[in-house]
Amino acid sequence: MKRQGLILLLNQYNPSDAEITIKNDMLSFIDANEDCFERSLEIGHITGSSWLLNKAGDKALLMHHRKLNKWLQLGGHADGDSDILVVALKEAQEESGINSIEPVSNGIFDIDIQKIPAYKSIAEHLHYDVRFLLKVTSDETFQVNSESNELRWIGKNREELLSSEPSVARMFDKWLKIAA
Repeated sequence: MKRQGLILLLNQYNPSDAEITIKNDMLSFIDANEDCFERSLEIGHITGSSWLLNKAGDKALLMHHRKLNKWLQLGGHADGDSDILVVALKEAQEESGINSIEPVSNGIFDIDIQKIPAYKSIAEHLHYDVRFLLKVTSDETFQVNSESNELRWIGKNREELLSSEPSVARMFDKWLKIAA
């Protein structure tokens, strides 16, 4: 069963208080939808994202998302791939232009359910987003692609965060905590 790997990862994940309901809702969604990894599931689908650190681990990369007009983590659609860590790695590579990226851990770093507004012919839907802590392993520099207006490395100073999204702030705080 395609969903078992993600169910196992979620069951092993110890969520913050803010993520407990998210975890339960995500598990219910996965259980109810065999095609949860498919973008064609119009009510919502699983996505894979990352909190991407530079080689030194002292900066994280955020993107200003073109469609959503928000500063967010790198990530995107699974498009049928049930290995969500692979999806997060692929999306980080595609959206940053950096090829040498690896997981800091194979476990989940954060989860969130994001309401995505209607866009052109696509109805409003939910992204059940599974996030991983990834790290650049080379001296490559990022390159902006068509999905973003800008990419920017941020440091551990909260004033650099750029985003007002609660889940982005939560990942920022987790990063500070593990870096301490």
